[in-house]
Amino acid sequence: MLSKILGAALQGIDAIAVEIEVSVEWGSGYVMVGLPDTAVKESAERVRCAMGNAGFKFPRKAVVINMSPADIKKEGSAYDLPIAIGILASNEDVSADKLGHYMLMGELSLDGTVKPIKGALPMAILAREMQLDGFILPKQNATEAAVVNNLNVYGVETITEVIQFFNNEIILEPTVVDTRAEFARAQGSFPFDFSEVKGQEMVKRAFEVACAGGHNILLIGSPGSGKSMMAKRLPSILPPLTLGEALETTKIHSVAGKLSQGTTLLSVRPYRAPHHTISPVALVGGGTYPTPGEISLAHNGVLFLDELPEFNRSVLEVMRQPLEDRHISISRAKYSIDYPASFMLVASMNPCPCGYYGHPTKQCICTPHQRHQYMSKISGPLLDRIDLQVEVQPVNFEQMSSKQPGEPSAAIRERVIKARAIQSLRFKNHPGVHCNAQMTTALLHKYAEPDAEGMEKLREAITKMNMSARAYDRILKVARTIADLDGSVQVRQHHIMEAIGYRNLDRSNYFNL
Repeated sequence: MLSKILGAALQGIDAIAVEIEVSVEWGSGYVMVGLPDTAVKESAERVRCAMGNAGFKFPRKAVVINMSPADIKKEGSAYDLPIAIGILASNEDVSADKLGHYMLMGELSLDGTVKPIKGALPMAILAREMQLDGFILPKQNATEAAVVNNLNVYGVETITEVIQFFNNEIILEPTVVDTRAEFARAQGSFPFDFSEVKGQEMVKRAFEVACAGGHNILLIGSPGSGKSMMAKRLPSILPPLTLGEALETTKIHSVAGKLSQGTTLLSVRPYRAPHHTISPVALVGGGTYPTPGEISLAHNGVLFLDELPEFNRSVLEVMRQPLEDRHISISRAKYSIDYPASFMLVASMNPCPCGYYGHPTKQCICTPHQRHQYMSKISGPLLDRIDLQVEVQPVNFEQMSSKQPGEPSAAIRERVIKARAIQSLRFKNHPGVHCNAQMTTALLHKYAEPDAEGMEKLREAITKMNMSARAYDRILKVARTIADLDGSVQVRQHHIMEAIGYRNLDRSNYFNL
């Protein structure tokens, strides 16, 4: 007898339908076709034991399993459940009446327990698009998939529940999630706040500007000056995720298997801080079984690279294209995948190998040549893509010992949200542009042209500091954001001067070379 069950495979951050055909006929042997990987092929033993513990015998007949479309690689152990149900249906142990109306996915343990899977959210979206009656999956993934409206999501703990459901012996209760209520409830919770930061008003202002316009920022300062501590607080002043951004971000984390059990939608912008020993593949994504990298996991959020010069240069260089295009295309001989990567880059570094160049009290022991070598680990083209380059000076004793709290994140965030609202209105007729950092050259000329005094100051700075054309664009983008924070329609001289002040590494005498 032949049975057909619907499953799904992941491609990038989306799912595609997979039809699993199971034929049980007279004969012997077990054959699986349709480009299954090793984990899928090994399902035979898991399915055999799970069926036995559920009270059913594996058929002593010829079992042929075809996974269509046959030209797409099937990966992972999530096909255990549909394969098991397909075998039982073909052996007439499970009624096939409702099989074609549901999507099934889940890994089986030997005792018949259904274990969690990756990519439940994009699979649920596919099931809704296919207008199926429901999606049956592990209970641990049910709340994640139930985010999708107009789809019945059934979380199960054992294969026995699935068998009884298709045999009309029990009724499964769908998991219900009020997506908007859950999303709104968790949006204002942050573990760190800028009110805990003493002093560093200039750096806080730079962070405010960066968040208001979605700009990349580099912090240069000696050890212990608070670079990492302030970077951890960035999500608390970024504008809240929209429902669409939250859904897209959650899909990426779902595909990567990074969602904790019981998660519905990610309500806070992601903050990723990979170690400097990370490989290029781990950063941008890909691999034998393609998964999103750190730049995609940071999509719609923050990617923090601490001790930037310690990263392998080849790792840093692969970020140049995603920083411009805001997505990463991974092409291999057998596949091509596109992952979104619209993130805000925040990096920190010491000013020299010893860390104390420019320190007010400690002596730097590095030579100019050593400082030059240290800085040369970061290429000019990558630095050009960082809009704000800010010095972080150590906090003095009076500021450290002060009991006066700093400005809270909520107050800074309110100003950031107002500036972003101005940008949303400005770019409403420009698809794909949501903030000043994403402006094209044409949009710069349209919205960020400074007044005469500002243009003159910009001309002087570009000439004296020998800046590149990309640095010129970055200054205009940052100046436009500063003007938005001021509520000014026109970019004026003081906006340009503040934006130039955030280009510390463009000063020719910065390292005394």
